[in-house]
Amino acid sequence: MHMSSKTWDVVIIGGGPAGLTAGLYTSRACLRTLLLEKGAIGGQAATTDWVENYPGFVEGVSGFDLMLRFQQQAERFGLEIRQEEVLGLEAEDSWKQVRTAEGVYSARAVIIASGASPRRLGVPGEDTFYGRGVSYCATCDGAFFRDKTVAVVGGGNAAVEEAIFLTRYVSQLYLIHRRDRLRATGIAQERAFRNPKIKFCWNSAVEEIRGKDQVEKICIRDLKTRQVRELAVDGVFVYVGVDPNTAFLRSAVRQNNEGYIITDSMLQTSVPGVFAAGDVRDKDFRQIATAVGDGALAALYAERYLASQIEKAEPGSRT
Repeated sequence: MHMSSKTWDVVIIGGGPAGLTAGLYTSRACLRTLLLEKGAIGGQAATTDWVENYPGFVEGVSGFDLMLRFQQQAERFGLEIRQEEVLGLEAEDSWKQVRTAEGVYSARAVIIASGASPRRLGVPGEDTFYGRGVSYCATCDGAFFRDKTVAVVGGGNAAVEEAIFLTRYVSQLYLIHRRDRLRATGIAQERAFRNPKIKFCWNSAVEEIRGKDQVEKICIRDLKTRQVRELAVDGVFVYVGVDPNTAFLRSAVRQNNEGYIITDSMLQTSVPGVFAAGDVRDKDFRQIATAVGDGALAALYAERYLASQIEKAEPGSRT
């Protein structure tokens, strides 16, 4: 067990692109930095099959490999990474307390980069068949559905891109969307419409997921005619948005109605010395490149904040 009383210059919560970038910057600036991540390093980005729009990789790169490079680069400069789930943050004083099951870490600055998690449909059968046909990660589970029929729920970039990825394995795919047109980017839409394995179910919503031991069928309702029909499928991949991972914060920092953290132009939260970066932040776009930008900015402003605190403390006063 780690010593609970250990103090750090910076504690980063979350090990996705934003957290790892922040850790690279603060460690390189010779700030003692601890990064806490409850799951696998790399976050959602690490489960993305192929990333084509991250600068510097002309042919694209797998999300897993890209995040591994982020981690190795940050660790080269001394970033310490521990696999622990953050349970709470007390940030009223100049020293912030980050609480995990293993102990409490004190830091002069905190960067919250806890990301977001896939939103659930909230329909009967979804929880029952999670891991037995219901998935939120095509990259993780696509290979299990070779030559089978699956449904993808959603109409944004994630839904369409993951549907295209799944057609490498499956024989047929239903793309189920509540509207009569996709929200994905033009190039993703074009690829989907050209793909002979993808069949579109417009103006439709999943009402129930059924089966015995595994997913066998879904009930979908036509939102215009109100008619319900069954589709025989072996798997359901859900891409209907994401929710921020902010439950552990409770009301430690200001959040919007959906739970995303509100920051100023310096990525500082409502609490001085606590910054937020990446998908957990209230912003318009959630991409690896924007998370990296956030991580770098949060780290630079955290550095500036720490320097200002030292200057304040210098004229004989102790904090």
